[in-house]
Amino acid sequence: MESLKQIIQEAKDKKVAVGHFNISECVALKGIFQAAKELNLPVIIGVSEGEREFIGTKRVALMIKSLREEFNWPIFLNADHTHSLEKIKEAVLAGFDAVLFDGGKLAIEENIKKTKEVVEYVRSINPNILVEGELGYIGSSSTILKDIPEGAAIKSEDLTKPEEAAYFVKETGVDLLAPAVGNIHGMFKNSPNPNLDIKRIKNLSQSVDKFGARLVLHGGSGISDDDFIKAIDAGISIIHINTEIRLAWRQGVEKALAQNPEEITPYKILPTAIEEIKKAVELRLRLFNRI
Repeated sequence: MESLKQIIQEAKDKKVAVGHFNISECVALKGIFQAAKELNLPVIIGVSEGEREFIGTKRVALMIKSLREEFNWPIFLNADHTHSLEKIKEAVLAGFDAVLFDGGKLAIEENIKKTKEVVEYVRSINPNILVEGELGYIGSSSTILKDIPEGAAIKSEDLTKPEEAAYFVKETGVDLLAPAVGNIHGMFKNSPNPNLDIKRIKNLSQSVDKFGARLVLHGGSGISDDDFIKAIDAGISIIHINTEIRLAWRQGVEKALAQNPEEITPYKILPTAIEEIKKAVELRLRLFNRI
């Protein structure tokens, strides 16, 4: 089986993107995996610190390992939005395939210092684990938004600059970089999210390519299809989706209970949520892979 690094490089070469979808329980995992398997595509499962706390760090690693081995499938696990070396260590020792140290709110020099510590630790344990850094703050909650998150980089002057990205990647040695390019975590209920700065993505990609790093787009939920395709063409190789998964879960549960208001058996209610999640993931995977 190809490594995650090889799959990301192939995605960049083919001008497609690998889908990264977050979970906090097995229902979402089931829907995501079914969609990826039916489309014959690799997939990355993400779990933030909060999601790992709920599902269990070791437990989720064993779940992904089980699917990979049983089906011989390219499904990978990422420790999404991790804020300390201690939590990075937990994920690495549990067997994750990738880790993200989120220093997006830190000043760049402090971000570099802490990210470099993570890179050095991970390389000392398992050099095959990919390390991602974050440069620029885009909010922190995958929810339905009423307003742009306080402090999120939306103005042009606050977005990640190509020269900063090159400096960051060179100094830290990260494999992946998540920049602020007009994206935000969460999605607006009745309107699309702000447009991405596509020219900036292209310039960022060129600035980090020389160091072998690849770009990751966070906050994918709510972004227009047109912006997704332009972003991939400009150099995005991985796209994160979370809020759309949570919304599909909620809608699926509500639909099942509306149809059977007296039902109390989880395995009779939750298949509807699995199906809604599967449909949402399939739409995104088809778009990201131009199917």
